[in-house]
Amino acid sequence: MMKRLFPAPLLSAALFMLWLLLNHSMSKGHIVLGAILGLCIPVLTRGLRPLPVRVRHPWTILKLFLTVVADTSASNFQVVRFLLFPKMRKHHAAFVHVPLELQDPNGLAVLAMITCITPGTAWAEISRDRSILLMHVLEVDDPQTIVEHVKTKYERPLREIFE
Repeated sequence: MMKRLFPAPLLSAALFMLWLLLNHSMSKGHIVLGAILGLCIPVLTRGLRPLPVRVRHPWTILKLFLTVVADTSASNFQVVRFLLFPKMRKHHAAFVHVPLELQDPNGLAVLAMITCITPGTAWAEISRDRSILLMHVLEVDDPQTIVEHVKTKYERPLREIFE
């Protein structure tokens, strides 16, 4: 019963606090409306949330985080280079298809976020059957190099973490 009323207590508390902060008010009406929103939104969106996460291999999470930070930093410099010096651009943009072994919905969501936050990747989409990650990359020399990078640096650690 309690799980149905509060399916995501931290989300409820965060929504309540966000409501009060956005409205700059602690009036009774705002508190009541914030509490109603904080309780109703998690209940109404319960079906949109993926399965509960059971994280394995916390050290792999740290290694993946450091890899993403390094890759994002390097990619930032590459994007700045071809924005400042467009004639130095070495290759054209292209779509790259990355075959996926990862099937966990949470892992796939993290993979999509990683590929989208990396400058140089303008867009990413996971196929409905979860077998392919389609990425639009701003500079593509060899698509297979990008596929191998995504599979070894991102997908493999995510499989260790989520599957």
